[in-house]
Amino acid sequence: MAFDFKKEYKEFYMPKNRPEIVTVPKANYIAVRGKGNPNEAGGAYQQAIGVLYAVAYTLKMSYKTDHRIDGFFEYVVPPLEGFWWQENSYGVDYTDKSAFNWISVIRLPDFITKADFDWAVETATKKKKLDCSSAEFMTIEEGLCVQIMHLGAFDDEPTTVALMDAYLEQNGYVNDMSKDRLHHEIYLSDARKVAPEKWKTVIRHPVKKV
Repeated sequence: MAFDFKKEYKEFYMPKNRPEIVTVPKANYIAVRGKGNPNEAGGAYQQAIGVLYAVAYTLKMSYKTDHRIDGFFEYVVPPLEGFWWQENSYGVDYTDKSAFNWISVIRLPDFITKADFDWAVETATKKKKLDCSSAEFMTIEEGLCVQIMHLGAFDDEPTTVALMDAYLEQNGYVNDMSKDRLHHEIYLSDARKVAPEKWKTVIRHPVKKV
């Protein structure tokens, strides 16, 4: 049975639909940075997703190649995630998607090194005839956060975020957004196959104790 991050780390991938405080440990990711409306057909965001999955699946299937990764075991590619922000704006303004900055990421198993990552970028570029040079090997330690499971369309997230903010106020925490600590989403539904009202998205915000 392939290792599945969503099942093994339910506290980070499958929260309840009510706010909760978690401490998120350091992890490595494939990352692609960009700007602009994520819904733009063929735009920078959609191109970034193509690069992420090309590298992710090259690593996942590496055991079928001559490249050997120390400590490798078979695993399910973790879900797509995204960190989002807008210049000169606290939080996220969903009405101005063209102003988005984003870092799209897919988590990597701990056994994958920077050297393995570099091999995968080069291999994916050649085999898939897709320039994957925008992919970065990124280490992120989120630390203390509040999170919740949002059910529904992305444009409806402000209502869920309001629940998170109320929870923080009631429990002695405040949001701790900065250029290094960002609005974070984890996408558990395939938007191409699932109706928007049924989309499951983990929303996670950095916090600190008052």
